[in-house]
Amino acid sequence: MKTLIHAAALALALALALMLGACSSAPQDSEVHAREEGRGEGTGHESGGHEEGTVSLSAEQLKTAGVEVMTVGAAGVGGAVSLSATIEADPQGIQIVTAAIGGRLVTLGRNLGDAVQAGETLAVVESREAAQMQGEIEAASARLSLANSNLARERRLFAEKVSAEQDLVAARTAAAEAAIALRLARQQLAVTGRAAGGFNRVALPSPLSGQVIARSATLGQVVAPDTELYRVANLGKVTIALSLSAADAARIRPGARVTVTAPGRSAEGAIRFLSPILDPQTRLVPAIAALDNRAGQWRVGETVNAEVALPQMGRTTAVSVPQVAIQTVEGRPSVFVRTAKGFRAVPVETGQASGGQVLVIRGLKGGERIAAAGSFMLKAELGKGEAEHEH
Repeated sequence: MKTLIHAAALALALALALMLGACSSAPQDSEVHAREEGRGEGTGHESGGHEEGTVSLSAEQLKTAGVEVMTVGAAGVGGAVSLSATIEADPQGIQIVTAAIGGRLVTLGRNLGDAVQAGETLAVVESREAAQMQGEIEAASARLSLANSNLARERRLFAEKVSAEQDLVAARTAAAEAAIALRLARQQLAVTGRAAGGFNRVALPSPLSGQVIARSATLGQVVAPDTELYRVANLGKVTIALSLSAADAARIRPGARVTVTAPGRSAEGAIRFLSPILDPQTRLVPAIAALDNRAGQWRVGETVNAEVALPQMGRTTAVSVPQVAIQTVEGRPSVFVRTAKGFRAVPVETGQASGGQVLVIRGLKGGERIAAAGSFMLKAELGKGEAEHEH
């Protein structure tokens, strides 16, 4: 009997233990499941978000937003500054022909646009002054002939010991003075022109080969000394007048390449002068570049566009990108670079902007694919995505 009672008690105790264990295990399983669900929700949130600073859009969304992707120019160049410039004549390429003496114009050999060679006669002036100068030349020449004859006679007499040495010295001095007087008379005529056949006429030659670009004289006109008659220009080489900012001028040296463009034309030249001082009115640095114009395609006074190549700045490489590609992200100029996951905002340091382009000094190496037109849509999408992420 006791054995039966003891067995029943053990069975009851075992049943109670099983019931308590079942009740206590249910909450633990639910807590584990809740924790697993919580982790599952966190993982799902992270996979549904986006990498910081990156915007992901499908090809269709990019097309709808009007986002255009371009490749940044290859590295290794420092970019260029674009500015307006003026074509000017080479200072040594234009000469003025003037009447060095007063008189009447009896010959005008060339008209506007005519080609001339250096030394070719452009005009002939008839003048009493010209007659006097040529008369002095004739007289000086005669005196020199006489002095040379006397010198030869004194040498012969001195050799025969008939004449004294002082007579020979005097004859030699007279001959030297006559030669000097003749050279002076000829140089005076050369300053005014050269003999033109008539005793009272002086021819005015062209100082260089080129083209007549101005004529202010009239046949038969009586002109005063230093009156301008012609302008002759050799425009096989012209210059370009530029004005650079002090920052750009500090990076340029003589010899820097300049690309000149105008409707239907383009050419390359080189910087040959950089002013060491700023222009007091514009506060810019004047510069001059040389340009080959043997083809005659550039005209003096013409306004053109010039691009001056800029060198690299230290170890950095500057590249040029469209201004529409630059967006301000978190207070810094940035561009959106194409990545495998979308577009990433990359901060950059910008420099000179001109002609719809801006120089990127730091942040890009060249060769990257960036968003150009429509990049503001990526900025808006980035701001919206970050706002949702913070919420």
